[in-house]
Amino acid sequence: WFWASIPYIVLFVAGGWLIAWHGSLQHEVLHGHPTRSRPVNDLFGFPPLSLWLPYALYKRAHLKHHNDEWLTDPIEDPESYYMTGDGWARTGPVGRLITTIDNTLPGRLIIGPFVSLCTFLGHEILHILRGDLRNLRIWAAHLAACVAVLYWVLIVCDMPLWIYLTAFVYAGVSFSRLRSFAEHQYAGAKEERTAIVENTPAFGLLFLHNNLHIVHHSRPQLPWYKIPLLYRQERDAFIALNGGLVYNGYLEVARRYFFRTHHEPVHPQHPVTASGQ
Repeated sequence: WFWASIPYIVLFVAGGWLIAWHGSLQHEVLHGHPTRSRPVNDLFGFPPLSLWLPYALYKRAHLKHHNDEWLTDPIEDPESYYMTGDGWARTGPVGRLITTIDNTLPGRLIIGPFVSLCTFLGHEILHILRGDLRNLRIWAAHLAACVAVLYWVLIVCDMPLWIYLTAFVYAGVSFSRLRSFAEHQYAGAKEERTAIVENTPAFGLLFLHNNLHIVHHSRPQLPWYKIPLLYRQERDAFIALNGGLVYNGYLEVARRYFFRTHHEPVHPQHPVTASGQ
């Protein structure tokens, strides 16, 4: 409502924070909070403030992601950032370059939202073109709600579309990509594939303490506000459980992955093709 009185850079941070915070709320409600009623909880998660991702599709994919036996697997885990060897070969030189950049922290924050958007929408459009219309009802409800969001933004608040798309949507997805960047990394033991980012009170609040991600994967039904206490009480046990995959804040994540990639793009269980590509 007051966007015209706020400098763009401040709007970028505040708007991005708002959208990312709502994404954290969507994550919380799909795990059964804050009420015991699933329809009531879904009402909290449904409003498409970020425009691009239907809540129902996010919920379906994320609950599948919680099958920890398949964490990071590019075939079974819908939130994996890994690729199969065949997928890597088919990507081509430009695609491989984009994937490599996206696998660094600056790349994930700057081009990551665009990569995620293109990948997700590309898959959805491809399914529809192939005659798979199972998600059509979800998309119809989502687009109708997007019209309501944009009516408020463009007509009531008189905000230019480019400002909402950049300072709110793109910034919000970028904030969220900071959380997901170092959350998971392949390891032989499923518990060792999930990280911990300690000592980050501001981002901890933004991410509703999913920075302590091993706690969430160990106790996915635990409400966000109970995660820090449980982590403090059982810190040594959680660090032993995840094999010591611990970062001292997101500055340490940045120091490690500002100029180098977080992981090899091809998943170890789906190696390179026979041709070696």
